Amino acid sequence: MAASEVYDFVSVATPDYNAEIGILPQGEIQEQSAKNQKVHYGVDGSEKVVSFESNFIFYISIGWKSLSEADSGTIFDWYNDPLKANGTQRSFKYIWGDGHTYVVRFVDKLSRVGQLVSLYGISGVKLKILGKI
Repeated sequence: MAASEVYDFVSVATPDYNAEIGILPQGEIQEQSAKNQKVHYGVDGSEKVVSFESNFIFYISIGWKSLSEADSGTIFDWYNDPLKANGTQRSFKYIWGDGHTYVVRFVDKLSRVGQLVSLYGISGVKLKILGKI
């Protein structure tokens, strides 16, 4: 089987915020690829797939199971600061597990959970890959 990774399918992009979070994910990570396609089903059971564009859509899902208060605050600040990610609006750099740096943005809201007085977890973070550096 040929080695293939997201890097092979995305174009070079420039992030809105030219920095990288720098906190490695903990636990399970997930890579998702999709195409902008729609399947139409005929009454006879036939299928017709319509592709709206040739571009790929890639997402990565990460989490941090056990963070210090400082690291948790860094991620929380990164998401909420209008000059950084500003929620889901602005893109930034992220080094993925394949060793490449991508331009990404948050897809959904960010939730923190406190496990002890100074121990936090952030899970279910989904990033959309917009391009590569």
